[in-house]
Order: sequence, then structure tokens, then C-alpha cells
Amino acid sequence: MASDASVISTAPPLSGNLRFRLSLMMFLEFFIWGAWLPVSFGLFPAMGFDETQQSLLHICFPISAILAMFFGNQFVDRNFAAEKFLALSHLLGGGALLAFGALAWQSFQPDAAPANFYIFLALMAVHCLFYVPTISVTNTLAFANVNDPQRDFGTLRLFGTIGWILASWPFVFILVDWAKVPDMAAAGGVIGWLGKALGTPLEGRALSQGTSWAFMTGGLGALLLGVFSFSLPHTPPKKIHEPGKSLAWVEAFSYLKKPFLLVLFFTTWIDATVHDGFFYYANSYLQHVGVPSNWTQVAMSVGQIAEILTMYSLGYVLSKLGWRYTMIIGILGHTLRFGLWALAPNPYVAVSMNLAHGICYAFYFATLYILVDEYFPKDARTSAQGLFNFLILGMGPLTSRLVWGRLQALFTTGDTIENKVVNWSQLLLVPAGAAFFAAILLLLFFHPPKSSGSIKVSH
Repeated sequence: MASDASVISTAPPLSGNLRFRLSLMMFLEFFIWGAWLPVSFGLFPAMGFDETQQSLLHICFPISAILAMFFGNQFVDRNFAAEKFLALSHLLGGGALLAFGALAWQSFQPDAAPANFYIFLALMAVHCLFYVPTISVTNTLAFANVNDPQRDFGTLRLFGTIGWILASWPFVFILVDWAKVPDMAAAGGVIGWLGKALGTPLEGRALSQGTSWAFMTGGLGALLLGVFSFSLPHTPPKKIHEPGKSLAWVEAFSYLKKPFLLVLFFTTWIDATVHDGFFYYANSYLQHVGVPSNWTQVAMSVGQIAEILTMYSLGYVLSKLGWRYTMIIGILGHTLRFGLWALAPNPYVAVSMNLAHGICYAFYFATLYILVDEYFPKDARTSAQGLFNFLILGMGPLTSRLVWGRLQALFTTGDTIENKVVNWSQLLLVPAGAAFFAAILLLLFFHPPKSSGSIKVSH
């Protein structure tokens, strides 16, 4: 357990076979999401969907996170083996995502009819409803089968980050207009050829049709994980030892009676809103400071590379700094990134500051998942993970959609798209300040007990 004192783990290491299976589970879990999410912001408008329709597609994910809190996670905690739930969910959700991509590809054929929005909305809703609960379930399954969560979880979860990166980076090459790229000799060698290739992206209909393969790639990854899940360690639901505790999510919420968890709940809501603000603003801001449009996705994924290093070091940092200071560093990563974006509008500064994303995710969100496993009872841990994913994937993004767009409008001048100017230097200080406020809340009011066994909630 992390505290203000250093802790040296004496638990035996994971077996190689178990480590491989849990690592591959994490890899595929985030490969699915990383394949389609970054490109969705460009593909949906290209499919002819208006702003309202795009918003409906995008909120399928956060709404699913809220619903998962009350249904999917409850089911795993009390009724269904985790690995079987993963298998069924990914097979159904993966089929929906694969169909979404295939129909999107078809919609960009020269003589294709306009995309039917309601079919795509239904497919996205089905995918999200089945996929989102699995994020909590993979955490629960990993925690249930490791010997020391603080030591082992970070090194397993980093493969999820690798999966996210490997899902998106190949599309930098897939979406090249190879017909316009000269051969290597004409380009002056390998370096010149590579520069020509990466600087010659597809455009228009061809770009959109190529992008639709990202959804099919995610769908295939989900089907693969669905089949692979049957080989994961059997992780049955935990038996209820006290009468009247049939609803795991009710028990998870009841723990918010503890002041340190209530403080954590609200700081996580703030942090999740700020975290989503990065995805909301990053593409436009990076182009504003001079990053080429076909490189913004790669520039954003620099943060995931840093995340690998911070995940790997998480166990050591937790043992030295404890819960509170580790999480404060995670939140202040947002303050650093948004603050420097506001005060130093430069493409090199902007890209390098994306390295802070690794600190933000590993030192706050991943630490939070480990803390939940430490303090919540076994028969409510999936719902407890879902309680905070309710914020991280649900309420945070929903709040983000309500706040950051309206805030950007307040800092924008001009009447038409061509002459609109965003005052980024003032706008970005708002999320930087929100993150700083959350860090102060943690510093002053977040005081977890030394022993997880000391927190009991009377019903």
C-alpha cells in the first residue's frame, strides 16, 4: 500500500505466461479505442453529418460510461465471470464497429447513396455500450490476478498505451497518396523519399475512404480480443457476504461518505474535464502554431510515448511519494502543458509539452485505479472502477463538451470561418487554472488512511 513511507514489495513476481496474457489483453483493449477515436473527429463531418449528428455520435461513449456504472459493472461484480463478459462484449461490440467502418467505406464510393445517419448512430451506440464497461473489467481482471497491484499494474497497463500508439501511427503511411510519391532514386535517397511520402497525404474522398479503415481495424481488434478473452484467467464474481448488498454500484457510491474519497471524486471530475479539453483543443491549436495538419495526430500521440515511461516507473514513484503527491504531480501536468501552450505559442514547445500527457495519465488516472483496488471491497471493485470511469469517461467528457466549446466562443473574434481568430493565450489559461485548483484541493483535503482495512461504511 502506498503511503508517505517507502514500501518494498515482497510479493512473488508474475509468471511469464500470465504476464503475457494480461499484457496482450491491455494491448488489444486500447488498440480498439486508439484505432478509431482520433480519426473520428475528421471522418464524421466528411460523411455529411451536421454538428448535432456529430455530437450524438461522440456522446455515445460518455453516455455508455454512465450506463456501465449501473448495469455492466454491476453484472460483473455479482453475476458473471470477468473473462466471459469481456469475450461476449468484444465479439458483439467489435462486430458493430467493423460494420460501421465497412458501411463508412462504402459511403465514399463514387455512386454511393448518402450515409444513413441513424444506422451509423445505432452501430456506434451498440459498440460503445458493449466496449466501455470492458475498460473497468480489464482493470478488475488484472488486479484480481496480480500479486502486487502497485508494483505490477503499471507495467501491464503500459501495453495498453503501446496498443493505442500502434493502432494510429500506421495510418500516417496508409493515408499517403502513393500515386504522387516519386521513387526513391528520383527523391534523392531514403530520407528524401520518406519526406516526400509523409508530406503527400491523401485528400478529399480518398482520404475519408482510407480513414474508414481505422474503424474496421478497431473492429477486427475487438473480435480478436473477444476470442482471446476465453484464454484469460478465470475470474468469477465475488460472493456477497452481507445481506442487503445486492447492488454493487450502490455500495460503491456509499463509500463517498468517506471524506478522502469524496474529495477524490470531485477532483477526478475536474481532472477528467481538463483531460478531455486536451483532445478538444489540441488539433486546432497545433495547426495554429504551425504543425502540419497530417502530422497533428502523430504530435498528439507523443504523449502516449511518454506514458509508457511513466507507467513503467509508476510502482517506484508510488512507493516513494504515496497516493497524494503522485496524483498532485499528475494533475499539475495539465497546468504545465496548457500554461506553456498559452504563454509560449511555438510548434516545438507545443509538441514537446504533449510529453506531459504521460504524467497526467499515469500519475493520476492509473494511480486512481490502483487506489480503488486497494480500498474498495472485492465484491464491488468493478463497480468502484466504474464509479471513477463514470467520471473519467462519462461526466468529464460530457462536461467538457458543454464547457470548452462555449469558452472558446467567448475568446473568439470574427463573424465568418475565414476571419475567426481564437485568443489561445487567454483561453488555455482556463484549463491550466482548473487543474491547479484541483491540485490544491488534493493537497489540502485528500488524506487517505494508512490502512485500507480502516475504511468501513455502515449501510
